[in-house]
Parts: sequence; C-alpha cells; structure tokens
Amino acid sequence: MQTTTKFKQQLKAKAHALKPIVFIGNNGFTENIKNEVDRALTDHELIKIRFPMMDRKERQRLFDEVCEAVGAEGVQLIGRVGVVYRKSVKE
Repeated sequence: MQTTTKFKQQLKAKAHALKPIVFIGNNGFTENIKNEVDRALTDHELIKIRFPMMDRKERQRLFDEVCEAVGAEGVQLIGRVGVVYRKSVKE
C-alpha cells in the first residue's frame, strides 16, 4: 500500500487532533497489542500509538514491526508517538 505525499500530508493534518489510543508498554509488541491495534484500525483507519521510552532506532524498528504486522502504513513517527493508517474495507 503506497500513499502519495499529498495524501500523507492530509493524514498528518487529520492526526494532529487525535490522541493516542494504543499504548505499547515495557512488555513490547505482544499479541494482545497487535489485536488492539488491528481493532482500532478497523474502527478508525487512522490512529496514534504511544511507544515506550527507548532509543530512536528501537522505536523506529518497533513502529515498522507494528505496521507490518497489521498490514498498515506508517504515516509518521515523532518522538514517542506514531501515526498509523490502514484503509478500511467497509464503505
């Protein structure tokens, strides 16, 4: 799933007002967190995820892992908050 730069800008603008709805704790990306992210994306299409305190490279790796596991696209990762998008199958 590839999105255009213009579309990503629109998603970033929409995400600005959102609050994180999934929090990844010190246990990392578990099966329960995967299910929660999947459910949230099914309901909302665009969500924010808060990541635990870790270095930048680890956060990026975890962000990429989350996106790949749920079939979503990472819009942006700023600090400890990532924005994830997956087009809904519902109309």
